[in-house]
Amino acid sequence: MSLHARKIRLIMELRHSGVTDTVVLRAIERIPREDFVPPTFRDRAYDPRTLPIGCGQTLSNPQVVALMTQALSPTPSSKVLEIGTGSGYQAAVLARLSRRVYTIERHKGLLLEAERRCKDLRIHNITTRHGDGSLGWPEQAPFDRILMTAAAEKVPTKIAEQLAPGGILVLPMGGERDEQRLMRLERRADGSWHADDMGPVRFVPLVSGALPPAAPLAVPEMLPEVEEA
Repeated sequence: MSLHARKIRLIMELRHSGVTDTVVLRAIERIPREDFVPPTFRDRAYDPRTLPIGCGQTLSNPQVVALMTQALSPTPSSKVLEIGTGSGYQAAVLARLSRRVYTIERHKGLLLEAERRCKDLRIHNITTRHGDGSLGWPEQAPFDRILMTAAAEKVPTKIAEQLAPGGILVLPMGGERDEQRLMRLERRADGSWHADDMGPVRFVPLVSGALPPAAPLAVPEMLPEVEEA
């Protein structure tokens, strides 16, 4: 089956799984997911599973990417913060739906690869930072939307404080070895919060601190044993 046919099949599967926002589906259809995975896994790019990208990190299951994006509800005027750039795929999808995406990654090698991919795709509304994602990006706050691609045991206070009133925060919550839940939090104008539990997921944990530039990015050769729900 060709990659194009696999992509069409994925879009159909996303519709059946509850992703009904046509704008989100169109953005996912426009981004070549195969460009964000190591060559070894190019033919698996549209499979409903996580894929390794190096540095012990993964590219999320496309169903999870779609559900998180839909839950975030970005608009053409949204200023979005992403914690955990990874391969750059989620940022690329968000860039098609938002005014500006700010994304932070602690692994310098991953960030450089993500920057290259987005440049090759001529996506110019993404601003990147090599740093500690748990601190957010206070110089650019407040944000209309915040999306975290790493799990936290509780909502990081410094990140929550950078969400504008009326804004939405989507993140996986739970410990590395505990059950994790995908949560959608809305910060109301009066300062209160509304939370929606969107079901079980499995993500790498949120880790504090930026890593210094290291050796060349190691290309994984095996698929991960654990997939996101």
